[in-house]
Amino acid sequence: MPQSLRLPARAALLSRCLPELGVPRQPPVPPAATRGPRSLAEMPGPSPAAFLYDLLCRGGLRRLHELQVEGRARYGPVWKASFGPILTVHVAEAGLIEQVLRQEGDFPVRSHLSSWKDYRVCRGHACGLLTAEGEEWQRLRRLLGRLLLRPRAVEGYGGPVADVVGDLLRRLQRQRDRHPQHLVPDLAAEFYKFGLEGISSVLFASRLGCLEQEVPRDTETFIRSINTMFVMTLLTMAMPKPLHRLFPKPWQTFCEAWDYMFAFAKGHIDRRVAEAAEHGEPAEQMCLTDHLAREKVPMKTIYGNVTELLLAGVDTISSTLSWSLYELARHPGVQAALHRELAAAFGTGCSPSATALGKVPLLRAVVKETLRWGRGRRPRPCLRPQLHPCLCPHPCPSPLSSSPPPSPSSPPSLAPSSSPSPSSSLSLSPSSPHPH
Repeated sequence: MPQSLRLPARAALLSRCLPELGVPRQPPVPPAATRGPRSLAEMPGPSPAAFLYDLLCRGGLRRLHELQVEGRARYGPVWKASFGPILTVHVAEAGLIEQVLRQEGDFPVRSHLSSWKDYRVCRGHACGLLTAEGEEWQRLRRLLGRLLLRPRAVEGYGGPVADVVGDLLRRLQRQRDRHPQHLVPDLAAEFYKFGLEGISSVLFASRLGCLEQEVPRDTETFIRSINTMFVMTLLTMAMPKPLHRLFPKPWQTFCEAWDYMFAFAKGHIDRRVAEAAEHGEPAEQMCLTDHLAREKVPMKTIYGNVTELLLAGVDTISSTLSWSLYELARHPGVQAALHRELAAAFGTGCSPSATALGKVPLLRAVVKETLRWGRGRRPRPCLRPQLHPCLCPHPCPSPLSSSPPPSPSSPPSLAPSSSPSPSSSLSLSPSSPHPH
């Protein structure tokens, strides 16, 4: 029998702050008592033809979240789907997703991004944290975890990130001032630009101008390249390699998008390395490129990892921020409690430092709990519930709108679904609107 799953401490903290949200988590779905585990062949799911029809004829590539909601309702918490040679298993139960993640070994296996790896072999690029496997992945994960995730390392990036946050708030205020109804027309796009600006300041200490009134052309091209690459990923993975010669356009477009992303990152990395060679290493506010160069990491490995982290950072920052704000907008009691905590810890009109995160346990609980139950979820457009005017200590005179951004993705071989069942204190209830 699977080990029972305990309610995380962060969920308990949220429940104490707002008792009406203390919804108990559903226990994991037990296996059938009358028979052993069923095989993959017995797993329910749409036929390959039906799934292909949904993707290509019903606009499924633009509404993956809706397809997953439909799959959860039709087949239950676990189902399979095939697209060409790609077989995906969707898990749509928070407890089951947690079991899958906890049972991973030392070398967790993520989506088999064959086209990503084929591109790196074709161009001679090194694999980064997203594409490396086995011991190579573990070595990179330990190195980057030490340089990016330890509390002391995080504190070193606090200053540049705080500057980016200030620029985001000023840009949102400008957008609202120009709007006749005092709204931000496309909050999802703003969070996406914020993610790119924030992660670039951490990776190679560059400001890309994403939050300026006029975004530089090369930055706009980089953003378009990310979107193009994601769209082409699913198509190139589904096409057998012999078909690339008969229908070369998808593969060429895919490679061109990656070429620009690698060239974009390489230019900023080379600039930072040249500055360090000419003026010496900065005494403070070192970026990841500085740390990797100090560790004598080969430049080829630096290019591969920084490019992939740039891509991953944009997606994860914007997605996490969007869903956290969305949940706070849906739970005004938690939002009010969080505002009280922030005001007590920092006051108003102040820029909090990274060292002060220990004073705001509810803020950390909100983000962690949102990530826990919605870890595999892909953000889609949704309604605009109102947010508190001063959630953060920066000046922000009136309510903002929450709208999780659309983000294309390819289904991994084991995919936590976009529609986990309500099993945590911040879950979507059947009567509440779904973000699709």
